Amino acid sequence: MNANPLHQTMLDILKKELVTATGCTEPIAIALAGAKAREVLGTTPLQVEVFVSEAVMKNAKSVIVPNTHQLKGIRAAVAAGIVAGDASKALDVLTDVTNDQKVQISSYLSTTPITVKPLESEDVLDIIVKVFHHEDNARIRIAHEHSMIVYIEKNQRVLLDLPVPKMYSDDDSELSVKAIYDFALTVDVNQVKDLLDRQIAMNTAMSEEGLKHSYGSNIGSVLLNTYGDRIENRAKAKAAAASDARMGGAKLPVTIVSGSGNQGISVSVPVIEYGKHLNVSQDTLYRALILANLITIHQKSGIGCLSAYCGAVFSGAASGAGIAFLHGGDYETITHTIVNALAIVSGMICDGAKPSCAAKIATAVDAGILGYHMYLAGEEFLAGDGILAKGVESTLRNVARLVREGMKLTNQEILKIMAESES
Repeated sequence: MNANPLHQTMLDILKKELVTATGCTEPIAIALAGAKAREVLGTTPLQVEVFVSEAVMKNAKSVIVPNTHQLKGIRAAVAAGIVAGDASKALDVLTDVTNDQKVQISSYLSTTPITVKPLESEDVLDIIVKVFHHEDNARIRIAHEHSMIVYIEKNQRVLLDLPVPKMYSDDDSELSVKAIYDFALTVDVNQVKDLLDRQIAMNTAMSEEGLKHSYGSNIGSVLLNTYGDRIENRAKAKAAAASDARMGGAKLPVTIVSGSGNQGISVSVPVIEYGKHLNVSQDTLYRALILANLITIHQKSGIGCLSAYCGAVFSGAASGAGIAFLHGGDYETITHTIVNALAIVSGMICDGAKPSCAAKIATAVDAGILGYHMYLAGEEFLAGDGILAKGVESTLRNVARLVREGMKLTNQEILKIMAESES
């Protein structure tokens, strides 16, 4: 057993964060709220009201909901959850939808009053679903995390009322890239082997699905057909293909990281592909994935699960770190890889879940790989270059500050632009 108590904290973080989800996590969280609301109400509601925070609205309004015959958006997500969702399955709430239920979802969506309204909230992830059936009503709130149900009410009787954790968690405040690197080198991988095996299997299967069939803008296939079979291109193309499929409504589950399937894909698929290319041992691959997953989570800890900053930037930098680890890179190599990658693509916005997420993933992974090769060539970006500071932890704090303070109004402007584009 590990004597270091921080090691147990990191094991707990991995077990908490590496969970499965079928579909983009924001609409799936809405579907989960709808399924739970129907369960509490005890019957199919005749009227539905959905309230979502700005970040949830942005991420859920344009993406295809799986197992719905390609329906998009918030109303489709809540309808799917109400008609066919299983709330006991958390973010796999829409996994087992029958063909008959897919037809019922479309019918329910077209015949039931479902209103969607913005929700002012201190938490970037906040969802309230209210359902009505004659004199009966129920209310569900999910906040802070995609599957965290914090409030349940039926007919004005409160059944559950939990405090919402603060947005920026200190649970991993002791974490650092150095602590994560040491953990990846020394941990007994058998303690997380099942989680990692699932991540490898699920996220690889989603990548293969994206390359076999046409989804979204087929970024993965475009990359392979244009730039060939070099490992640097395969790594980002296969990650992009998994996002192509996921954003395009593929019904396969993925293992997510930091509440995001796209981040779970982009932090793992490139590392897995490089592991095959380098013919590393399974133990080395596990340790590289442990490192990459935890670095993604560490980067996000000062920001929260949703923001106006594209989370693939973090997972792309972390995948670069994992690739460096596979090549035998030491702590210095890994820190310089991360900082170089962040210098390249920090500031890429998140303007909702949609086909272009696959291209952003490819760009972020490319930055991670370039960041590593820069270090190998004796090149690096230095403190004072833009938002970079001396040391990786200081740079991560600067990025978190940029997101929290500098991009406060960005979600609002993105939503206005998206609304104007549709009108």
